[in-house]
Amino acid sequence: MGNFQNIGEQMDVDIPNVGESITEVTIASWLKKEGDQVSLDEIIAEIDSDKATFEIHAEAPGTLHLQAQEGDTIAVGVTIATIAVNQEKNNTTQKTDVQNKSAKRSTQPLQPQSISQGHPSPVAENILAKKGIDPHDVQGTGIGGKITKQDALKAANPTEKSLEKITTNQAVPTKKPNREIRKEKLSTLRKTIAKRLVAAKNEMAMLTTFNEVDMAPVMALRKKHKAAFEEKYDVKLGFISFFAKAVCMALQEWPTVNAMIDNGEIIFHDFCDISVAVATPRGLVVPVIRNTEQMTFQKIEKTLARLATKARENKLSIEEMTAGTFTITNGGIFGSMLSTPIINTPQSAILGMHNIVERPIAVNNEIVIKPIMYVALSYDHRIIDGREAVSFLHQVKTRIEDPTRLLVGV
Repeated sequence: MGNFQNIGEQMDVDIPNVGESITEVTIASWLKKEGDQVSLDEIIAEIDSDKATFEIHAEAPGTLHLQAQEGDTIAVGVTIATIAVNQEKNNTTQKTDVQNKSAKRSTQPLQPQSISQGHPSPVAENILAKKGIDPHDVQGTGIGGKITKQDALKAANPTEKSLEKITTNQAVPTKKPNREIRKEKLSTLRKTIAKRLVAAKNEMAMLTTFNEVDMAPVMALRKKHKAAFEEKYDVKLGFISFFAKAVCMALQEWPTVNAMIDNGEIIFHDFCDISVAVATPRGLVVPVIRNTEQMTFQKIEKTLARLATKARENKLSIEEMTAGTFTITNGGIFGSMLSTPIINTPQSAILGMHNIVERPIAVNNEIVIKPIMYVALSYDHRIIDGREAVSFLHQVKTRIEDPTRLLVGV
């Protein structure tokens, strides 16, 4: 990033290459204002791609001059600001350091960093300072928890005196209803999510098949071993690892479900790179667990825990979010009973898990109460036939209902 010529001259601040598939980004916020003095390596801006948030650093000390505004969508390589580089005597060492840093960054994509959480925009910071309010006491509603101007304006000083108690013979004033309307520009990530979901609906012959799973065997196995599992591996034993193992085994029996269409060809995969949907403040992301079919339960749980933490902290790399072969999403953690998940393109199928509810079912001609989960498989009917989809989902069901099969690999 940057087009440095000579100390004392002008240096361009360009949008860096942040990923092979990313061609444009949005300026989320300027952390420095027009005419501000900046130091070498100081963070001056935050930019949003369709996958993550990145930092822009000053490549030289000097005076900042902006050429783009917050909210602008800019192509990679375009200049968004310039720095009038400070001129100092005997600055040969400084010049070398600046050029070395510039050359290094120009060949390496920036990595995502969690910098928005609880961080006020410059305008918000000034408002909070005038009110005497600590930014840590304010809940941000912007991207990644960023404190916006509106957040700052609405923030109340906790040290302000409370109103005197209203006496019993005084009338209680009627509070006017809040009918304010707030507009917020779609983030680049949210725009990309919308674009991909609409494309999946429009370009695929998407169909969903359903089944129900008796979760009692898995729940009993998990209850028996979860304490020892967590003590030994320092990670909790969840339901995702059971479903991930069952999915991988079923995918090996029905490889078309693990395939995808590309330029008129069907690409099959002999491995299972399972994408797992994770909800974050910025939107839904799907980090990938590579070669899940070769992993143990503890390896799956540890990998998922690590990726989920990075997702919520906005630290996932581009490579950790791309090139999965099949997706699992669990709406049950939010209370969803049943849904028809949309395929994560260019994949051809997605498994939807849901909440576990005690339901009456017939077993050996008797009505019994069982913990039941509804599962849904949405699939691309262009390459996956109904027989394959239904059989695949049935294989997942039978292995969850008999989890010892997952342990012995049958």
